[in-house]
Amino acid sequence: MQLFIGGACAGKRDLVAARFPGAFWWKVGEGGTLSGWRDRLVPGRCLVITTWTDWLARSLVEEPDDDRLRERLADELVAMSEAERQGEATIVLILPEIGRGIVPVAPEDRRLRDLAGWLAQDAASIAEAVWYVRHGLARRLR
Repeated sequence: MQLFIGGACAGKRDLVAARFPGAFWWKVGEGGTLSGWRDRLVPGRCLVITTWTDWLARSLVEEPDDDRLRERLADELVAMSEAERQGEATIVLILPEIGRGIVPVAPEDRRLRDLAGWLAQDAASIAEAVWYVRHGLARRLR
């Protein structure tokens, strides 16, 4: 599994599209479920998973327990990594970096920022390669 992370409009999508031509792109939660990625795995093909922030924002309304939500996300990341290890597909995650800058005043915005940060940490801890993207340039962190 590979992780591309960076700020808004940093060039993540363009870099991933150039590195993985022919990849299938899937938006998290499309079809109403986080685990919908499993239905899109094709051996030998890359699956790019995006729009994590939108899914997280919706999930915060449904799940009041941040620890339970983080655990659910971590379980899915482990399942993605295992599916890739078993040769089901190559998986690429595109995550936004929203942890820099001013801390939001609204509690729900702080929750979103915190969970996005935890998701990024958890994804980075199991990804084979982690790329930080800024100004259309990627630096490999791992």
